[in-house]
Amino acid sequence: MKQTEEIRQKMLTGERALFAGENLKIYDTIFADGESPLKESRNIEIYGSMFKWKYPLWYAKDIVAKDCTWFEMARSGVWYTDNISVENAVIEAPKNFRRCRGVSLKEVFLPNAAETLWHCKDVTMEHVTAKGDYFGMDSEDIVIRDFQLAGNYSFDGGRNIEVHHAKMLSKDAFWNSENVTVYDSYIYGEYLGWNAKNLTFVNCTIESLQGLCYIDNLVMKNCKLINTTLAFEYSTVEAEITGKIDSVLNPSGGVIRADYIEELTIENGMVDPEKTKIVCREDKRAECA
Repeated sequence: MKQTEEIRQKMLTGERALFAGENLKIYDTIFADGESPLKESRNIEIYGSMFKWKYPLWYAKDIVAKDCTWFEMARSGVWYTDNISVENAVIEAPKNFRRCRGVSLKEVFLPNAAETLWHCKDVTMEHVTAKGDYFGMDSEDIVIRDFQLAGNYSFDGGRNIEVHHAKMLSKDAFWNSENVTVYDSYIYGEYLGWNAKNLTFVNCTIESLQGLCYIDNLVMKNCKLINTTLAFEYSTVEAEITGKIDSVLNPSGGVIRADYIEELTIENGMVDPEKTKIVCREDKRAECA
């Protein structure tokens, strides 16, 4: 096995500056103009360093990066890489983390996270803040804690996802997803969760126009629906809602419990009314009978 080599305070330029590097500890180094500086690298630790150009970590394995910065032109920075841990980082570049396995992000800020974290597996995120559309598409086996996202179309096609303490401003979040559970979170965005399967919210507050529709097995436990209209269309639902629901439209089946429902529409011929039970704790609307 190659002996560990240290690199300190270097300015590295040119294409593939450390191509196929192995057993390196890199400190306070700038990767400037030149694509793919650490492509095909193995067992690399990077501390306090900066990536300023494209494709820095492709086809790499066993990477640790702490206190590092990806500048805007370090786009498409980590692709096809296995076992990478990034801590206390600013990643300004878009399209990062694609087709990777074993990704750990902790204390990471992604101000331009468009098309980030696509087709990845075995992902953990803790104290991550991101802004950008199409975050997390088709990724699976994800655990997220303390997450903030401003960006639409997040986690489209995602599978086996567990989210704790998130704040998401995200239109069309969790579309086409499967086996997703969200705890103690706030989600704002139109058309939440369409075409999902096994989507669960626990202790969540949600605001959504025409959200939670076309879902196979939607479960909601102790949730609030604020300014949420035309909910549950063609969904099978087990929902325990605290407070009122503004409007419900044509659920396919299940049980919906709430204090009351402002407007309930179940159209015979569109769905079978006998398959859905509506329970209102406060008799404020005749429709809730």
